[in-house]
Amino acid sequence: MSDKGPISIDAIRAARAAIDPWIVETPLWAWRSPTLEALRGTDTPVWLKLELLQRAGSFKSRGALTVMRTLDADALARGVTAISAGNHAMAVGYAARVLGTTAKVVMPNNANPGRIEGCRRFGAEVVLVADVHAGFRLVEQIAADEGRTFVHPFEGPLTALGTASVGLELIEQTRALGTELDAVIVPIGGGGLCAGVAAAVKLAAPGCAVFGVEPTGADSMHRSFAAGAPASIDAVRTIADSLGAPYALPYSFELCRANVDELVLVDDDQLREAMRLLFRDAKLAVEPAGAATTAALLGPLRDRLAGARVGAIVCGSNIDETTFFSLLADQPGR
Repeated sequence: MSDKGPISIDAIRAARAAIDPWIVETPLWAWRSPTLEALRGTDTPVWLKLELLQRAGSFKSRGALTVMRTLDADALARGVTAISAGNHAMAVGYAARVLGTTAKVVMPNNANPGRIEGCRRFGAEVVLVADVHAGFRLVEQIAADEGRTFVHPFEGPLTALGTASVGLELIEQTRALGTELDAVIVPIGGGGLCAGVAAAVKLAAPGCAVFGVEPTGADSMHRSFAAGAPASIDAVRTIADSLGAPYALPYSFELCRANVDELVLVDDDQLREAMRLLFRDAKLAVEPAGAATTAALLGPLRDRLAGARVGAIVCGSNIDETTFFSLLADQPGR
């Protein structure tokens, strides 16, 4: 067992190899441009880990597959269930399809229409509810009544092992290009991505700082760090619905607390501006959560990481065209 938590490099490699048939090693892209140079005050590139190009459109497939590939034949026959604003639901639908089982996913009724349709394209049955709190109650009922395995959106050792492969790939890809990162920025919803990535980064590159970023309207990990224990929020109030977990939970919280150097917050205006920049300058169409690390780098971390060699996780891009362009059109403060 590592002193950074119950994750090791060997365990990450084994988990990554086990899901290799169904995922891709997403590209690492060195973002260089006059616009970025002016905003950062340095010509040092930002290394973007493009998880938006992962199967089902986000990093979530790594965790879902790592969990679901361990199910026995009886569990696969009964199927799985999940709760999500979209990315995890899509990942579970995708994983169910490639593993030969069925998925019944619960989503808030204000979930992005593109994600709801994406789940259905993978063959998942979609049940809409009023909010994520109601969704968590319903998914537990579905698991009890139908015998489906509940695939948690962010909690547990297998989920963290799956997401840790993102962090290990990032470090190894940058090293292959002759770069040692000074810092990695990771978005936080429930904390499953950050838990795995942070643990992997600290194992593979102990001197690399890890920063977690949350929206101001979904700051459960900030509250948890302040309380010293997993905490909750009463409602999600951010355009980054993919980062809108209602609470933190013990396993991912403890891994984050052990391996994350600092948490920062970004607001919706900063997320929109980062989306615009990524679209105009990096030619990437991302959902708000996918812009969170850029928003942090050019906002609360700008001075701290001036000139630093930074890796940023672009976690997903499951968003329909209408919503995407309406968010870009919104002006600050609206």
